Amino acid sequence: MKRIFLIIAIVFGVSTNAQQTPAPPQSEQIAIIGATAHIGNGEVIENCTIIFKDGKITAIGADLMAPTIGTMINAEGKHVYPGFIAPSKSLGLVEVDAVRASDDQDEIGEMIPHVRSLIAYNAESKVVESMRPNGVLIGQVTPVGGTISGTSSIVQFDAWNWEDAAVKTDDGIHMNWPNFFRRGRWWMGEERGFIPNKDYGKEMNDIKMFFQNSIAYGKASEKEKNLPFAAMQGLFDGSQRLYIHADGEKEMTDGVTLAKEMGVKNVVIVGGYRANKIVDLLKEHNVPVLVERTHSLPSFEDDDYDITYKLPKLLVDAGLLVGLQNEEAANFQTRNLAFYAGQTVAQGLDKETALKLITGNTAKILGIDDMYGTLEEGKSATLFISEGDALDMRTNQLTKAYIDGRDVSLETHQTELWKRYMGKYEREKQGQ
Repeated sequence: MKRIFLIIAIVFGVSTNAQQTPAPPQSEQIAIIGATAHIGNGEVIENCTIIFKDGKITAIGADLMAPTIGTMINAEGKHVYPGFIAPSKSLGLVEVDAVRASDDQDEIGEMIPHVRSLIAYNAESKVVESMRPNGVLIGQVTPVGGTISGTSSIVQFDAWNWEDAAVKTDDGIHMNWPNFFRRGRWWMGEERGFIPNKDYGKEMNDIKMFFQNSIAYGKASEKEKNLPFAAMQGLFDGSQRLYIHADGEKEMTDGVTLAKEMGVKNVVIVGGYRANKIVDLLKEHNVPVLVERTHSLPSFEDDDYDITYKLPKLLVDAGLLVGLQNEEAANFQTRNLAFYAGQTVAQGLDKETALKLITGNTAKILGIDDMYGTLEEGKSATLFISEGDALDMRTNQLTKAYIDGRDVSLETHQTELWKRYMGKYEREKQGQ
């Protein structure tokens, strides 16, 4: 009898804590009528009608006749946005930091471009699930650690497994450029604060040697299979992007210069804390920047107190292609991506330009703008309806969300707990 109760308890526990079941494919035409549509490319359409079928937008505009078939959603007074995109995150690779068995974001080795993050992606992650209620529907699953961390892939956040989740597989390779200055190890007798990295030249030469060996491997007519060198070939033919994670002026300059010297076609800076200091170099080589989150403190004492708040605007005004990322913060904070963009509005960016930082611009930087990032005819129906301004945490209230036309659930373990305890307090209040 005890065994029966134990089995029931286990089944009940699993059923109540399981992730929401992924939505089935779109089965009928859907039309959203009367909304204010924020296209994601800087445009806004008032009183807009959006029609999508088989997962793609078939019509969008202010003067469209309402269809007579399918499902119609009256969104008058509400706002429609393209799904927000979270780049350079280990979402789905680590669930609980303190539980090593749930952490697949890092592998052993310094130069491991052949390590693919996608195959370790956990589509049932509760952290991933919690992104959807704030409109974050797509992400770039990115490995961390080492000098060359591995290869990222882009996924949508409502899937049974990593195969179903994949939007773009092996889109780019991520490299952590060494720091010219590092923090002193005071416990080893070094000075506190930042000191020169004596190994910087050697570390830079190691990277250069690895690239040169990869180029030589690609040119060899006869060769034994070398997984790291083989994984680098997409950088030289333009099929993959090189994401250089760096913040300092010298680090970014050296990283971009070496990459171009080695023949890398597409380079992206991730972080870019000092990117406003090397704008001319970045523009010369057409290098976009995935700038760090705006809700963070300055890194140095002599920095402007609001440098992280205004950096995206400085880069946009300088003519760079800019997106927002949340690399250094915990994965769960990625749900605040919309509010990082909202912060840039307070620094002078137009709201629709701020929206581009997490939609159209990011899609271009990741190379998925042919299908995602904006609300346009022929593109994926990955979008959501909000009660108000989605960049404002007071009015970001989603009522519907669609990924490739599929009506995805906005319920998570957090919303279930919220309802549970709100009900508890309401009952207590009535009892009083």
